[in-house]
Amino acid sequence: METAHKKKNNQLLWLLGLMPLLLLAGMIAVISTWGTGVKEEQAAPIEVLNIERIILTDDGFEVRILNSGPKEVTVAQVVVDGAFWNASYVPSATIERLGSSTVFIPYPWVEGDPHEIKLITSNGLIFIGDVVAAMKTPAADANRFLQYSLIGFYVGVIPVGLGLLWYPFMRRFSSRGIQAVMAFTVGLLFFLVVDTIQEGLELGAAAPGVFQGTGLVWFGALLSFLFLLAIDQSSSKRAEKGNDNGKRVSFKIAGGIGLHNLGEGLAIGAAFAAGEAALGTFLIVGFTLHNITEGIGIAAPLLKAKPTIKTFLALAVLGGGPAIIGTWIGGFVFNQTLAALFFGIGAGAIIQVIYVISKMVVRDAKTEGTPSVSWPNFSGLVLGVLVMYGTALLVNF
Repeated sequence: METAHKKKNNQLLWLLGLMPLLLLAGMIAVISTWGTGVKEEQAAPIEVLNIERIILTDDGFEVRILNSGPKEVTVAQVVVDGAFWNASYVPSATIERLGSSTVFIPYPWVEGDPHEIKLITSNGLIFIGDVVAAMKTPAADANRFLQYSLIGFYVGVIPVGLGLLWYPFMRRFSSRGIQAVMAFTVGLLFFLVVDTIQEGLELGAAAPGVFQGTGLVWFGALLSFLFLLAIDQSSSKRAEKGNDNGKRVSFKIAGGIGLHNLGEGLAIGAAFAAGEAALGTFLIVGFTLHNITEGIGIAAPLLKAKPTIKTFLALAVLGGGPAIIGTWIGGFVFNQTLAALFFGIGAGAIIQVIYVISKMVVRDAKTEGTPSVSWPNFSGLVLGVLVMYGTALLVNF
């Protein structure tokens, strides 16, 4: 008897929980069927076409477009460099909401020249895509894949590995000197997190508005920070019992920096895919010099440990290897929305590492009986920011 009564109460509880959702579904059904009662005509059609990528082939242009508006859109005409031009569409010229299509335009483009492509919808709205300097888009073949791999290796793994070579020199520092190096690491990471968020917001603003790209940056940063913090706290007791705490922190730093370097690879790959080889080469040189200092930050938590050669190799690959993946993505399948999310996740990871290292500095200072914000520590932090800022100028100018 009691079991049946309890079962009946559970069913009633579930019904009460589902009732708001059932009422909401009913209200939406009523509005969809009979409308809101407002009969005013819309002043202008709302159409949004995002030109995601323009690919240059021997036969002309391939324009990949996305309908991010509230209604279906039909591309009625194509204008290239001021002249109406024939085009074919796959799968169709009419694109459903959040659907995509590819416009094939047989146009004799001229290498090195700028070109302008206008897509005119059936309602007369115009959407423009620009080719700054025409160059055939690289094909995703094995040779190009290998070239991008080498570029990512030069930009990421090698400079991070060279930075790790400062480890024997830093081992000679006193306890206060090690604290200053840790503060220097915080300065490096502080610059990287600001730079990562800024890059992510720029990509998010350029992404289709329906995906809220700038919001993805902040969501990704917050959730990745909390996720990594939860992992760190859940394993903190186990870490305290062992002697690998410095090694764990170094791998966290390498992981956060690796996500940042993935973004650098995106920029380089996208530059080469767009035919801007000079810009791509300039970015390679700038990022390589910029990333050498990252190895110092990765090695800093190991100054009281006894790492092996395998540990340094693993840190170099973890910190620099994502640049290879980023170059692949940027060169072959660049997507602004996903890139914005990646930058947000990377920023959150770096913030979590800053939090962990700051705790280490405060703990070591307390053990030594010195202030955590001493002049050496403050100077180290400022120097870290200035070094990253100075090397970043090599990329931006």
